[in-house]
Amino acid sequence: MSLLVVGSVALDSVKTPFGEATDVLGGSGTYFSVAAGFFNRVNLVAVVGNDFPGEHLELLKGHDIDLAGLKTQPGKTFRWKGEYGFQLNEAKTLETHLNVFESFRPELPDAFRTPNLVFLANIDPELQLEVLHQVKRPRLVACDTMNFWIEGKREALIRTLREVDVVIINDGEARELAGEANLVKAARNILDLGPKTLIIKRGEYGVLMFSGGTVFSAPAFPLESVFDPTGAGDSFAGGFMGYLARQGLHEESLRCPPVTGLPFDEAVIRRAVIIGSVMASFNVESFSLDRMKTLTFEEIQARYKEFQQMTSFEDLLH
Repeated sequence: MSLLVVGSVALDSVKTPFGEATDVLGGSGTYFSVAAGFFNRVNLVAVVGNDFPGEHLELLKGHDIDLAGLKTQPGKTFRWKGEYGFQLNEAKTLETHLNVFESFRPELPDAFRTPNLVFLANIDPELQLEVLHQVKRPRLVACDTMNFWIEGKREALIRTLREVDVVIINDGEARELAGEANLVKAARNILDLGPKTLIIKRGEYGVLMFSGGTVFSAPAFPLESVFDPTGAGDSFAGGFMGYLARQGLHEESLRCPPVTGLPFDEAVIRRAVIIGSVMASFNVESFSLDRMKTLTFEEIQARYKEFQQMTSFEDLLH
């Protein structure tokens, strides 16, 4: 199935208690595409400056990513500088230089306008709507957002949420969007805005999925070494959407059961959540995309099985 993502491609400078990296490959569209590329070809729409290193382009091409929608404009690439303390769930932004990303207006190539699945990464909700106006109705649309848009462009964000099937955000964003501290109540409020499924990322505490009156919880994978959480949420989304796209290639027909309201049954959606968690767990093991460069599909399968063993338990005996 064709998979489209619209997001940012950036150069990041990151410092954590375990080291630092300067001007390394980053951006929501980047992390999503590389993670999804392990499962399905990805059509990426983004913008970079003419200072963007050619080696990064080669990395993206090597992960089954179609770059026909990646535009190069005169100027500098979007740059972000951040720092994490030992509480790795939240970054402190030190500098943001939008550069060419400030005037980004996504224009989809003709070949990208009939996608089966769409992921609207963390960009201005008005731009997210522009993307949806350029495509024929996909089978599934998912989106991300952040506190900046919740606070500054709430009305546009609400309009976007009416058009999407799945929302993938973190717990702080869910609470602010819903105006509710309790995540279960917050989820109900967000689903009332239009989405069929809400996935709440909780960092080291795992993931909660609310869909069709059901709740699914997955833990975070216990890691000895966590070097850089940057891009973990986008890697989760990439694994989640990439797996769904891969499943679509192998299923004779996509069902739309009333339980989820999505064109995949609940078992497939739950497996996709675990795959997303697997990809996020690998991403944080090194800075930037360094771990993804060496990651193999066999390692992904092995960690998926570890998730199965970690969460398996028997029925209660009478």
